[in-house]
Amino acid sequence: MAAAGKSFLADAGYGEQELDANSALMELDKGLRSGKLGEQCEAVVRFPRLFQKYPFPILINSAFLKLADVFRVGNNFLRLCVLKVTQQSEKHLEKILNVDEFVKRVFSVIHSNDPVARAITLRMLGSMASIIPERKNAHHSIRQSLDSHDNVEVEAAIFAAANFSAQSKDFAAGICNKISEMIQGLATPVDLKLKLIPILQHMHHDASLASSSRQLLQQLVTSYPSTKMVIVTLHTFTLLAASSLVDIPKQVQLLLQYLKNDPRKAVKRLAIQDLKLLANKMPHTWSRENIQALCESALHTPYDSLKLGMLSVLSTLSGTIAIKQYFSSAPGTATTTARSFDLVKLAQECCYHNNRGIAAHGVRILTNISASCQEKDLLPLEQDAVFGLESLLVLCSQDDSPGAQATLKITLTCMVKLVKCRPHLSQSVVESLLTQLHSAQDAARILMCHCLAAIAMQLPVLADGMLGDLMELYKVIGQSTTDKKQELLVSLATVIFVSSQKALSPEIKTVIKQQLENASNGWTAYRIARQASRMGNHDMARELYQSLLTQVASEHFYFWLNSLKEFSHAEQCLTGLQEDNYSSALSCIAEALKSYHKGIASLTAASTPLNPLSFQCGFVKLRIDLLQAFSQLICTCNSLKTSPPPAIATTIAMTSGNDLQRCGRISNQMKLSMEEFRNLAVRYGDLYQSSFDADSATLRNVELQQQSCLLISHAIEALILDPESANFQEYSSNGAAHVESEYERRMMSVFNHVLEEVESLNRKYAPVSYLHTACLCSAVIALLKVPLSFQRYFFQKLQSTSIKLALSPSPRNPAEPIAVQNNQQLALKVEGVVQHGSKPGLFRKIQSVCLNVSSVLQSKSGQDYKIPIDNMTNEMEQRVEPHNDYFSTQFLLNFVILGTHNITVESSVIDSNGIVWKTGPKTTIFVKSLEDPYSQQVRLQQQQGQPPSQQQQQRTAYSRF
Repeated sequence: MAAAGKSFLADAGYGEQELDANSALMELDKGLRSGKLGEQCEAVVRFPRLFQKYPFPILINSAFLKLADVFRVGNNFLRLCVLKVTQQSEKHLEKILNVDEFVKRVFSVIHSNDPVARAITLRMLGSMASIIPERKNAHHSIRQSLDSHDNVEVEAAIFAAANFSAQSKDFAAGICNKISEMIQGLATPVDLKLKLIPILQHMHHDASLASSSRQLLQQLVTSYPSTKMVIVTLHTFTLLAASSLVDIPKQVQLLLQYLKNDPRKAVKRLAIQDLKLLANKMPHTWSRENIQALCESALHTPYDSLKLGMLSVLSTLSGTIAIKQYFSSAPGTATTTARSFDLVKLAQECCYHNNRGIAAHGVRILTNISASCQEKDLLPLEQDAVFGLESLLVLCSQDDSPGAQATLKITLTCMVKLVKCRPHLSQSVVESLLTQLHSAQDAARILMCHCLAAIAMQLPVLADGMLGDLMELYKVIGQSTTDKKQELLVSLATVIFVSSQKALSPEIKTVIKQQLENASNGWTAYRIARQASRMGNHDMARELYQSLLTQVASEHFYFWLNSLKEFSHAEQCLTGLQEDNYSSALSCIAEALKSYHKGIASLTAASTPLNPLSFQCGFVKLRIDLLQAFSQLICTCNSLKTSPPPAIATTIAMTSGNDLQRCGRISNQMKLSMEEFRNLAVRYGDLYQSSFDADSATLRNVELQQQSCLLISHAIEALILDPESANFQEYSSNGAAHVESEYERRMMSVFNHVLEEVESLNRKYAPVSYLHTACLCSAVIALLKVPLSFQRYFFQKLQSTSIKLALSPSPRNPAEPIAVQNNQQLALKVEGVVQHGSKPGLFRKIQSVCLNVSSVLQSKSGQDYKIPIDNMTNEMEQRVEPHNDYFSTQFLLNFVILGTHNITVESSVIDSNGIVWKTGPKTTIFVKSLEDPYSQQVRLQQQQGQPPSQQQQQRTAYSRF
């Protein structure tokens, strides 16, 4: 159960004491100065870890200068270690501030008599090409070393030449002729030519350079027909075309020509590999003729391995725009049926091939055609796709080899895609999956359960009649002893939770609990409870969390599980709500709130400084406030009965000109209630914006909560506060929007129902009648009756992104202010590092960072004279794009008013879709604005009644010093 913590509770950071940046650098410096070679090497290889931990320029600059010194005076083995560290830390190179000094120390070794030392230096220069692309002395050394008689040095020069060509247009243009002469020269050995040719892939800086390189490669391909030479030249050709973009159609034709005409298998394989690269990078450049030629080659080849490769290219293309071009630009489409296309023939022929990989690509092509091409003559292909998928399912589910499992994954992915695009096929697909579940291997069963759950989340296809089969299977698995049993129990439980749309029956609960008691460990039970919470089966989840409380070793884990148990209990209380019984609704909400308050106390106790559980706490606090707002709204509606409008209400309304006063005190209460729901919607929006790392299902969940708040506030406004100007068009839901989960489906149906009810009542009756209050209460109960779904991000963080800021100047002590004279501006430099977890950019990537700097006067010193409002505060914003996860920028700030100013720097990120996320962090420093000495002197003299002396009046900039 201790493993449970890894996904959501970070380690507490106990153990050895952490060193600060300077101490860590001094520790390594001590090792570098050691007389023992072993200690020096150990110190050198520990530098990348230091860079990872303290990725700011001031430390990286010092560290690289120390490494350059070691490179200059050390032996070749130490130089090799420094080279490896430089290559590992490539993304930190641009943070070196003293580039000239660093290069000078490294470059001094190029004049050594030892060719190995020169070779290591060349490789070092090549690794640094990104920061010194235009250094002429480095360019000259590389050109010289290409003519060396030492093989090691020449190979190092080729490595450096490739790296500099990629970075520098001048170097690439200058070296191109030299490389061309060497490749065509008779004196150059063949193995050296094979190493020189790949440099030409970097000659894409301008059109003429790319064209001349292309001509040279064309000559080489015809002049040197040996297998190795053709393979290297063709691959370089492809990479050059992919970078220069303009020659991709020509390159596709050339590769197809070699695939068709060259008899050598190695060349054909290389052509297929390069075609796949171009299909991934530029599918829209493929013409119908290209795809047709590839289909013909695949139909006629007798070799399965080549057929597999060609089908792999075609299946990649079939998922892109190229497939539409293939069918739309077909000649004579009026008379041509879908089945007469070569691509369709090939896919149908391969669907039942005895090679699993070929069959998988065949069904993938058919699935992609069915999903993306909606023409009528392509509709018969749906059934072909379904039959192909079913036969592959039968074949692969009986085999637990890795190859069969990979094919099964492709098959199941295609099933989910096909059902999503063609819902009418879902029933037959689900029935075939359920039939195969009984006879399949355990590894295959897990994947099939995932597929069933994915389909059932999109469409309610798992009927109650199918539950019996699933429960029988659950009992069988509980008695088996395979190593996949724990995983299978979780997967199958998930399918059962998805398929039982309403609450779980007592029999199902009993079966699941029995199997867990007999056969599982605590971690499996926790995962099943987590899935129950996601699917809204809170009763089951509560019992499982309760049983796990005594099985954990840490109090943080205990409090975490206890909070989950309380939240599940709270949500379970809300399932007892009845449509027209408002007093029982109030008691259910009160009971739920009691459990929620216990749970939030427990959740706060579970948080640690390293993992503050901020999303979980924010989500639960909002849920508590939402329930309180719902409760308050029902009480307000009831007040129409307990405190009806007074007899003089109509007179008051006429006197004040406010028609709503006719309704008595309920009108003011409704206005407050509407404001409360609007505030909650804003807070849900803030929670959404702060959850940059959340998965899309969690974000959708937060969005639905926000929409429910907006819905109620709109209903209050439309029914009671302002029925005349109520607009229902902007709130009408988009029926075509794709629903991702059962929870979302149920919430959307409640939204639509409430809107219809409100619209039918609106303007029919004058507010406020019992019909209006009953409609509002019914809307609240309908929303609460949908069981809340606790989505993945509540339990598990798959993507982790954080920003670390460093400000300069910064005080030694955080509480001390920085002194600035009021007639000067402060240049505030903001540097930042983006830190990622194990899966960077899984859901969304950072495009740029938005830095907001503001200053506020905290305490004023000196005279209280009037100053323009513009000089009182600083408000600035800049956007910077991180490069290699590092960014820096500067702000010029004015502090005209004497006193202490509080500067706040806040960062937010903008993702690749242009959406702003308020991720933080927020950093604060203090600045003390002091009066400049001359103004102070003048002021003192004026106070003493002395006119300033002539000498002081003619004061110059030099006299201050």
